[in-house]
Parts: sequence; structure tokens; C-alpha cells
Amino acid sequence: MVNTAEVQCPRSISDEDRARAQIYQLLGVLLGDPPSRELLQGLASLQGDGTTLGSASKNLAALAERTTPYDAEREYNNLFVGLGRGELLPYASYYLTGFLNEKPLADLRTDLMARGIKASDDVKEPEDHIGTLCEIMAGIITGEFVCDSDLSSQKAFFDAHLAKWAALFFTDLEEAQSAIFYAPVGSLGRAFMIVEAEAFAIQ
Repeated sequence: MVNTAEVQCPRSISDEDRARAQIYQLLGVLLGDPPSRELLQGLASLQGDGTTLGSASKNLAALAERTTPYDAEREYNNLFVGLGRGELLPYASYYLTGFLNEKPLADLRTDLMARGIKASDDVKEPEDHIGTLCEIMAGIITGEFVCDSDLSSQKAFFDAHLAKWAALFFTDLEEAQSAIFYAPVGSLGRAFMIVEAEAFAIQ
């Protein structure tokens, strides 16, 4: 998993879709691994506006500017790894059933197979990890995969694998005891999932 918020688009997409893909990719990177020094420096230059998304971006930039890679890694481990488990379990199966490796994961694997999407060999987490799902959404939007990448395909994946639990996870991250740098990541993710759900609802 590469620590970058940039998305290389194999096909021409609108600026709006490119921005959407970049937010998904950023969330995927931040939730998949602790941020590198380079990523923290990049995040420190994020701009915001008066929207909920913009406010979360400004807060993330401010935290990134004063967070060291060491502190970010320690916080990441407290949140998602821990000695036995972290404060949060960022998996669809857990949020939807209360257990890991349940039907939501099986349904996701069936969907990925049908779409011709394969997990990278170096990915050890179950595919229903929130970071992986965000990266898959980015790839669908940009046309990285061989499957259909139109809006109906994006909506189908979002509705099946993110709509029912992602906003709740990001709210939990926003409010987690261990979250300092990751609190605005939670705010950004929650706000973005709401925007995505509302946009897909009118399709």
C-alpha cells in the first residue's frame, strides 16, 4: 500500500470524480497503515472551506502539522492493533454482525470475484477492512479495475459494502479515546460518507 493521496487515473474522469477518488484513496491509505512523514507533510497543506468536509480537512491539516510519524504510529496501533485488539475493529463483518469473518466478508468476496478484483498478495487483512473498501471504491471510480466503473457500478458497491456501517465506524473513530490525529480523519470520513450516500440516493 503506497502512502500517497494521489490517484493515477487510467481513464479520463471528471474533476469531481477525481476529487472523490482522492478522498477515498486518502482514507484508504490512512486506515491501512500509519502515515509516513511525507504524507503528514502533504496533509499539512490541505485547504478547507466552510463545509463539514472543509472543516474536517482544515482540522486534519492542523493535526498533521504537529504530529510526528512516531506519534501517528503509536496512535494507529492503539486504535487498530493493540496487544490483543485495538480500540476499534474496522471491519464490515464486525460492525454488521458483531463478529469477524462473517457473511458480509463472504458477500464482498463474491462481489469482488464477479468484478474481477483481486486482493494484492501483500495484503494480510480481510478484504472487508474499511481501508481496503475505500481503496476499492477509488479504483472503481478511476477505472483501475476491469469491471464497470460507471455511477451505477459505484453505487452498487457503496450500497452493498459501505452504506450500512461506514459512517458509524467513522463516528466511532472521531470519538475514540485514543484518537488525536485520527479524530479529524474520522470527521472527514463521516462527512464524506454522508455526502456520498446522499448523492447516490438521488441517482
